[in-house]
Amino acid sequence: MLRLTEIKLPIDHPEGEIRAAILKRLGIGETELISFTVFKRGVDARKPHAILFTYTLDVAVRDEATILARFKNDTHIGISPDTRYHFVAQAPQNLPSRPIVIGMGPAGLFAGLLLAQMGFRPLILERGKAVRERTKDTFGLWRQGVLNPESNVQFGEGGAGTFSDGKLYSQIKDPRYLGRKVLEEFVKAGAPEEILYVSHPHIGTFRLVGMVEKMRETIQALGGEIRFESRVDDIEIADGRVRSVALASGERIATDHLVLAVGHSARDTFEMIYKRGIYIEAKPFSIGFRIEHPQSLIDRSRYGKNAGNPLLGAADYKLVYHASNGRSVYSFCMCPGGTVVAAASEPGRVVTNGMSQYSRNERNANSGIVVGISPEQDYPGDPLAGVEFQRYWEARAYELGGSNYRAPGQLLGDFLAGKPSAKFGAVQPSYTPGVHLCDLGNALPDYAIAAIREALPAFAKQIKGFDLPDAVLTGVETRTSSPVRIKRNDDDLQSINIQGLYPTGEGAGYAGGILSAAVDGIRVAEAVALSMMRTSGE
Repeated sequence: MLRLTEIKLPIDHPEGEIRAAILKRLGIGETELISFTVFKRGVDARKPHAILFTYTLDVAVRDEATILARFKNDTHIGISPDTRYHFVAQAPQNLPSRPIVIGMGPAGLFAGLLLAQMGFRPLILERGKAVRERTKDTFGLWRQGVLNPESNVQFGEGGAGTFSDGKLYSQIKDPRYLGRKVLEEFVKAGAPEEILYVSHPHIGTFRLVGMVEKMRETIQALGGEIRFESRVDDIEIADGRVRSVALASGERIATDHLVLAVGHSARDTFEMIYKRGIYIEAKPFSIGFRIEHPQSLIDRSRYGKNAGNPLLGAADYKLVYHASNGRSVYSFCMCPGGTVVAAASEPGRVVTNGMSQYSRNERNANSGIVVGISPEQDYPGDPLAGVEFQRYWEARAYELGGSNYRAPGQLLGDFLAGKPSAKFGAVQPSYTPGVHLCDLGNALPDYAIAAIREALPAFAKQIKGFDLPDAVLTGVETRTSSPVRIKRNDDDLQSINIQGLYPTGEGAGYAGGILSAAVDGIRVAEAVALSMMRTSGE
């Protein structure tokens, strides 16, 4: 197969024009083209009046060698790489033990799935509930202001990514195309096939719920076991190696291969592993607010006369600004046609995040506008100092919002002017249980407020209307990534000081988003499988 890149066509091109473009690009006749598939389709919107689809195509032709020789110096024509997934091991018939996976977010889900597919019959322990029960508890916070600390946006089957935009793209290096394996498993579980080729695939919460259930059923059918409401309160370590886990119920389960996929909000688990002497360190993350604009404003700015074209869908954006105080401000987790959601996991704290459904047809666009911070500058101390930093500003947001899980908010124009907001304008906030208008000037550290105030007008130079006075800021966004890293070896992916412990995903500080966490879960599953094969003598 040949791979052709940078094939550009108008967004409203006829169905047969891709085939015609291949024939023209390769200079061949109809009979020489056997077949083709779309590997990737991106959008080139640099010229809003002439938006293009940009295709990467895999093409089967007659006399491939002759065509390759003719285009040997063309960087946009070459051999298609092998993107199929190849398992690294198959479990022996008589396993002496089974691996345990703690957590069932994207990293834990894919670690468990891969181990099950290789025959290792994993046991997955999830502190939260099954995804549909968890959804009811999450709606309890959103609709009644009632928080369940063990079942919410952060904890439960599917992890934090279940209540998000469902973005399935990442900037990680992926030479083995493990991301392709992730997407193919999602399609098997019910995702639309378009996620295999669109450049910025997403699924949305409602579709993710059913997909997660199907993947759970697959793991169980392959011999895996899943226990919900099974919080791990302790890890037994002897002679520098994992020996067992202890559940909140008092049950102890022996294992010598433990995957730690707890997510970025498992603060009690971070505290436990720190006390157990497992190496953990503070890492940088970001803090800020959610911002909401009318989606129509973003569409017009990005797509011009093509705004509203169903082939393009709701427009997104990605923004970065370097403030004069040395801080970087950037958009995070942009959710076209979405909503701002309550994402707290501890009582007496307010946390925001963004979410979209597959349709992305809500009236507002939202994203985090966040400021990068670091342990050296902003939260020095022990490895858990970042956790306490998050807790402080989340508690502050709870207080500013009225101490009832409403979020503190402010109109953008008032925020820039440094005066509290009294009433909403053209933009109605989507956050539930509700937004309490106030002055956000003391909802974050002074350096963060100063950097965001400087960045917002600068962003308007890239997205016309971004500084709309009626745009709504909602606080606070603190869970952009884990505040800790559970450090592991580069080769065998085990903890640097505890054998048999495999930190993975966002909570361990090795991923950021659904796709990268899932890929990391696959890599760790492979490391576990290879280790178990060695210890079993296979």
